[in-house]
Amino acid sequence: MPALVEIDNVSKTFTLHLREGTRLDVVSNVSLDAHPGECLVLGGPSGAGKSSLLKMIYGNYRCDHGAIRVGGIDVATASPREILALRKSVMGYVSQFLRVIPRIGSREIIAARGRESGLSAEVSQARAVELLARLNLPERLWDLPPATFSGGEQQRINIARGMIADLPVLLLDEPTASLDARNRAVVIEMIEAKKKAGCAIIGIFHDEDVRDAVATRVVDVSQFAARQAA
Repeated sequence: MPALVEIDNVSKTFTLHLREGTRLDVVSNVSLDAHPGECLVLGGPSGAGKSSLLKMIYGNYRCDHGAIRVGGIDVATASPREILALRKSVMGYVSQFLRVIPRIGSREIIAARGRESGLSAEVSQARAVELLARLNLPERLWDLPPATFSGGEQQRINIARGMIADLPVLLLDEPTASLDARNRAVVIEMIEAKKKAGCAIIGIFHDEDVRDAVATRVVDVSQFAARQAA
């Protein structure tokens, strides 16, 4: 089956303007793809560029050269409007940190993401409740803003928000890092369900047990270290 995400010869360098323009090379000449029904895991040591690569796919970072094709759009050259459209209808993303509008309740944060993706208000609300219950968040917290929640509780909101929609591509940046064993098992089940539904998943997993349970392929990002381009 055709790849849903294609990364072709992508490189990234950061310029540290507060350090006299020092250039920090991240990755060089990355080429890989993700197909429907698989979970491609980005491996390698800390600092290898795994999270930076995910952020380039999502459009948070621009790459210096190369192409990142998602849903027929090259994210590397897409306009902000095109990237926002991809995020609504093609790409789900679970980041390491929850960033939401203050004072909005957790249930609404999750349901709003469902509506943005095209789900009806009724279906979005029902799925939000289902996900909150499945991820073992106490019902008394469902309509409270998550700013004062524990790290693990906030991450469960993050996971529910990223997984509520039926999108073809899902990006996961250490989604289980702050979860207990019970909720890690739930997330593994959710990832497997997404794979069976034909979703192409690209993820980073701090927990080796989770990685081994969900990965169909592991790519060591350190093989694309920028020093190889020197």
